Amino acid sequence: MAGKRVVIKIGSSTIVGDDGHVNARFLGPLVSELHALINEGVEPIIVSSGSIALGLEVLGMGGGERPNDMPTLQAAAAVGQVELINAYKETFGCFGIEAAQVLITRATTGERESYLHARDTMERLLSLGVVPVVNENDTIAVDEIRFGDNDSLAATVATSINADLVILLSDIDGLYTADPRSNKDAELLERVGKMSEEIEASAGGVGSRRGTGGMVTKIAAARILMAAGIPMVICEGHRPHAVTDAVHGEHVGTTFFDEESSGLHARKSWIALGGKPKGSVTCDDGACEALRKRGSSLLPVGITACTGSFQAGDVVNIVDTEGRMVGRGLAGYNSTELAGNLRKHGAPQFINRDQLVIF
Repeated sequence: MAGKRVVIKIGSSTIVGDDGHVNARFLGPLVSELHALINEGVEPIIVSSGSIALGLEVLGMGGGERPNDMPTLQAAAAVGQVELINAYKETFGCFGIEAAQVLITRATTGERESYLHARDTMERLLSLGVVPVVNENDTIAVDEIRFGDNDSLAATVATSINADLVILLSDIDGLYTADPRSNKDAELLERVGKMSEEIEASAGGVGSRRGTGGMVTKIAAARILMAAGIPMVICEGHRPHAVTDAVHGEHVGTTFFDEESSGLHARKSWIALGGKPKGSVTCDDGACEALRKRGSSLLPVGITACTGSFQAGDVVNIVDTEGRMVGRGLAGYNSTELAGNLRKHGAPQFINRDQLVIF
């Protein structure tokens, strides 16, 4: 147990109560759990949603339909982040634990140097016995540079600091075979060892009104964490001792873990999650099989189309002909050059296998 590093993502519907303020009846017991785990040698990192929902309540906009204009959402985030971090600081303070605020955007992680600085900051906080409380910087983030959901942010944090476990505290018990809210025959999947089309199809849309994520974003995070060799648990956030049970290896919710994964090296972790993709390439079935089963580099002969505008060294998505994610990699040359080499035999390789991550 000593030295076990755990990322705990808390959704808006879990941290924000029905009154629109921080749910003290949830946060108090959670921090008490974390205090006990810290005494066992666990290093917790919290990725917390909730700033926008909290800010809307403070600004008198919490009861109706959520605004969708960016300035209002950013203003709400600025107001709500104060209430959010104060709640964490005060609650951890009751146990003699310091908490720190860490705000991140895709602009932070998109450049490898700033990504490494963010990682080093969290590493230093942990070494000082401080609990990092991470959130997306919604005050300045815009669509082009935002994560869009804290499930992806939690996965990014976990891969950057080599976490041992990720726990997503949600408003549902885990992943079901169908939506349990509308299908009484839906069954909870206790463990997922391989991602499949059936698993992805079982994910529904956006969850509660307060959040921006849903099961779809959790599956996307799980896919990358499985490639990284980091277990991920989805469970109901208000379940008593959920975090403690998950850390101790007891069954809770749904666990995603590929036992055959060899993990990702540091640079490949950044390719997988840190860098924002600047474009996408579509591969035929033969190229996808070569990438997945033979560890090949990506050659233009197997690429049927490309979208976006990218330069050499930019991160690009790799998808199959059905649009399903295959992996990500660093472009060997720009989008204009690639467009001229599509389907060509003998053209220079587009992504070297050492610069490639397969999901």
